Amino acid sequence: MDNDPLRHVDSPLTAISTHLPPLHITDYDSGISAIDAEYCRPGLAAIHLIVEERVAALVDTGTSFSVPGVMEALQQRNITPRDVAYIFVTHIHLDHAGGAGEFMHHLPNAKLVVHPRGARHMANPAKLVESAMTVYGEAEFNRLYGVIRPVDANRIIEAPDGFTLDFNGRPLLFLDTPGHARHHYCIFDQRSRSFFTGDTFGLSYREFDVDGMEFVFPTTTPVQFDPIAAHASIERIMSYEPSHAFLTHYGRIGHLPHHAAGMHDLIDAHVTIARKLRDAPDRHAAMVEELGQLLLRQIIAHGCKLPQTEIRELLSLDVGLNALGLEYWLDQAGEG
Repeated sequence: MDNDPLRHVDSPLTAISTHLPPLHITDYDSGISAIDAEYCRPGLAAIHLIVEERVAALVDTGTSFSVPGVMEALQQRNITPRDVAYIFVTHIHLDHAGGAGEFMHHLPNAKLVVHPRGARHMANPAKLVESAMTVYGEAEFNRLYGVIRPVDANRIIEAPDGFTLDFNGRPLLFLDTPGHARHHYCIFDQRSRSFFTGDTFGLSYREFDVDGMEFVFPTTTPVQFDPIAAHASIERIMSYEPSHAFLTHYGRIGHLPHHAAGMHDLIDAHVTIARKLRDAPDRHAAMVEELGQLLLRQIIAHGCKLPQTEIRELLSLDVGLNALGLEYWLDQAGEG
């Protein structure tokens, strides 16, 4: 595959279908699997597949470049595109929902279930594209996300707080969970007693697991980080006493009371660093350094034996985005 991102704009499936990497799928119980979205690096973003009596649903979509891998995963399970009844996007950030329109094009019976604040942007993604291109530039945007297709409004279901859905006899409950974004919901799956949490319950990369214990940390990315809401959403999730959480970044985690306490502490620590550095010279660089040091210390204390250079590399994307989100919060929310 050549590296010119502009070659892939009109037909992302053609661009990536001839040299697919080995498909990475993790199967759990209760008919749930994590399929690697092949976004930026292996193990960064998962698309969760739920199968209930041969009817399927996807939780988050990755990008348009994620479609071939998911279609292969469905084929391996003898699930046809017509068997996919729903696509659930936890929120409309493009690493979670950028591929929604492309998936809907290939899954003719699927309905897209989205937070009410995000529905219009799925039907008309022009503002999402414009905003992301402003951040990344056109070439990098095309390399990361490819085509962003609109979704037919007639195929969109809005899921307000408390919305319930009968997924082929499997009850799903949708909760409004702001903090990371105001257009974010989490899904409680009664069958597995678990939540699909998008980014609300943080990030947890399998490289940091130590003897079965995960490391979880918050994502404070631009532009809607709200620490008060983030704390409240974690408490709301925990009030259901879930067995597990399925994180888009990445896969299933347990030990949720431990991780909830850690998330509360780390959200506060991120806010403390942001406030301390509010007026610092070269604030962004200073914030990236302090956030990186904070997480590095925590991961080493967790028992991770990876070289520090590798830990920093795995954290680099998230630390930079977290710093940007905290800066936006400081400047726009009047925090000081």
